[in-house]
Amino acid sequence: MNHLGTVPLETRRLTLRRLTFDDCRTMFDHWAGDPQVTRYLRWNTHRDWTVTAEYLYEVEKCYADPTFYNWGICLQDGTLIGTIGVVRAERAAAEGWQTLPEPLHHTEIWEPGYALGRTWWGHGYATEALKAVLEFWFTRVGGPWLSICHAVENPASGRVIQKNGFLYDHDAVYHKYDGTPVPCRAYYKINAIKEM
Repeated sequence: MNHLGTVPLETRRLTLRRLTFDDCRTMFDHWAGDPQVTRYLRWNTHRDWTVTAEYLYEVEKCYADPTFYNWGICLQDGTLIGTIGVVRAERAAAEGWQTLPEPLHHTEIWEPGYALGRTWWGHGYATEALKAVLEFWFTRVGGPWLSICHAVENPASGRVIQKNGFLYDHDAVYHKYDGTPVPCRAYYKINAIKEM
C-alpha cells in the first residue's frame, strides 16, 4: 500500500481536513460531548472540552505518521460537523469472517469509522464523507479491502455502510475502549481496482 496520511479531500458538499487543537470547543459542542452521538462509538462521551483538547493535542502529533488517517468533516462554509478516519484493526477482528475471500484473511485489516453531530444527521453527510474516504483508500492508497461494523442497535449507521457498497458478512461482539461489549454487524468492501 502507498500510505499518504491525512491529506485534504473534497466532495460536492464537504471538505475533509486535518483536525487542530483549535477545534476542541467545536468538537466538544457538536458531537464529542453529546451522549446520543457517542452512544455507539468505542470511546466514551467527553466530560468537558479539556478532554477533547487533550485528544486533539495527541491527534496533531500523529499527523506526521503516513499511516494515520483522521479527518474533520466540514461543510463548505467551514463548519466542523464530525470526524471520519481509517484505523488498523486488532487481529481479533480477523476471526469470524464467513464470505470474505480467504486470501484476504491474511492481510492487514483496516476499518473506517465516523461520528457526526446530531444537528447534521439525516442529510447524507456521513454517506458522502465515507464515499470520499473509500475512493481515496482504494485508488490512492491502494488498500486491498476494508472492514467496518455498526452496533446492532444503530441501523442508521448500517444504512450509511450499505449505501457505500459494503457487503454484510457476520454478527460479532466488539468492545468499547473501556471493555463494554457491543453486539455489531460486520461488513467488508474489496478494492474493485485490484481485482481487475
